[in-house]
Amino acid sequence: MTVEEAMAKYGPSDITRDNLLTIDDPNYVADNVAIVTGGGAGIGRAVSLAFAANGLTVLATDRDEAGLAAVKAEAEELDLPGDIVTVTANLTDDADLERIVDTATFHGSPRYLINNAGIQTVAPIESFPVEKYDLMHDVMQRAPLLLTKHCLPHFRANDDGCGVVGNMCSVHGHIVTKDKVAYNTTKFGLRGLTQSIAAEGEGKVRAFTVSTAYVKTALVAKQLPDTADRRNMTVDEVVEKVMLERTRVKEMMEPYEVANLFVMGCSHHSSHLNGGDMTHEGGMSLTY
Repeated sequence: MTVEEAMAKYGPSDITRDNLLTIDDPNYVADNVAIVTGGGAGIGRAVSLAFAANGLTVLATDRDEAGLAAVKAEAEELDLPGDIVTVTANLTDDADLERIVDTATFHGSPRYLINNAGIQTVAPIESFPVEKYDLMHDVMQRAPLLLTKHCLPHFRANDDGCGVVGNMCSVHGHIVTKDKVAYNTTKFGLRGLTQSIAAEGEGKVRAFTVSTAYVKTALVAKQLPDTADRRNMTVDEVVEKVMLERTRVKEMMEPYEVANLFVMGCSHHSSHLNGGDMTHEGGMSLTY
């Protein structure tokens, strides 16, 4: 199966307004800003659309300028009530991290930070490229820390002194698979960062993680043919016998389903979700 065929079969479905959870929350208003990293594609795209569907101003940031423009256009096509502001930035650049938050303040009061951006490299430990490890750490662990650091003064300056950090974790932040040492390590570390934010948030700044199994994103779908070749399997066999073998729900999640978890987790309905994890992985790590 080619990459294109894998994308067609295991890539994300189109997003409609009916797919997006909307919640009556007093803070889901245009004056409040939700920052979403990796907002140009995949789960980040869906999260950006989901928060815009709830009337928030969304600052979507990504390296991919064209992807960001497509998400903004999609929000307009769906006639979502919230505006999407786009910022092209590199999460490994400290000046860009400051610029992301500074830009958010021009469009409202930063209240939500969704650290979603993620990348992947698959290789055994003895041949794992250190430069890839460093890059993954910088994008998925260091950048969330620094963005949180920059957001905290703005959260505390809100009328109620509140804000929420939602971090995109993974089932690999609970259990690991081979050949993913950097991904496993950074996702475990992200849970530690989340709990540290909760410990210092004084009950007003909350933090939580979302841990899913495999999601229908381009990142996952594009890896499938290579994974199939390395395992001497077909792509369908990789999905059925590797990715979904240990889950009780025998299908991958849609990005909009993950986005809806962030909408719920950031809302007033989740006031006691602080330092904890929303584990939605089909039973992969919890059953056998």
